[in-house]
Amino acid sequence: MVRLLPREGKFFDFFNEHADLAILAAAELKELLDDIGNLELRRRNIERYEKQADHITHQTIALLHKTFITPLDRDEIHKLITTMDDILDLTEDVAQCLFLYDVRTVTGEARRLAEICVACVTKVKEAVAKLESMSDADAILKICADIDRLETEADHVMHSAMAKLFREEPDAKQIIKLKEIYQLLESVTDKCEDVANLIEGIVLENA
Repeated sequence: MVRLLPREGKFFDFFNEHADLAILAAAELKELLDDIGNLELRRRNIERYEKQADHITHQTIALLHKTFITPLDRDEIHKLITTMDDILDLTEDVAQCLFLYDVRTVTGEARRLAEICVACVTKVKEAVAKLESMSDADAILKICADIDRLETEADHVMHSAMAKLFREEPDAKQIIKLKEIYQLLESVTDKCEDVANLIEGIVLENA
């Protein structure tokens, strides 16, 4: 019976495909914030990438239940793919928030946070791509440290943006809108850091 059960499956392929979609979604979000006039098109594109990523997450979890011997601990696989999926969910939340709040203008701070999101997600992809062979643990750990640094930068940008918002913006509605957008953008980098922490744990345990 054991010989009839799959030994590994294509978990690393799923991780990489998911990370690719996260990069596409983050790039769309950056373009959206650079040109808010394209909000509806960019929002639909991000929604499409999020749904595709959801499908990959479901495939990964389904494969996990069918696979007898997995390349990583089962809990690690489940946590990694679901936390990666959170990145896409939050990226879509930003776009939906911009749409629902009918935001017509965005700040330089919001655009900077979107740039950091792209950088963070790109680093996640780099780390995930190296995870299968795990032949260069030091390189993976350095990438994880880079993600941590970017998250810290996003935190600083958000706090500075919040202070400026409450100090200079006279419109209470605009304050509410931008506050939530800043927080959502920063939360994308938080989730990237969560993924980095998971990958770091996997590497230290398996390298």
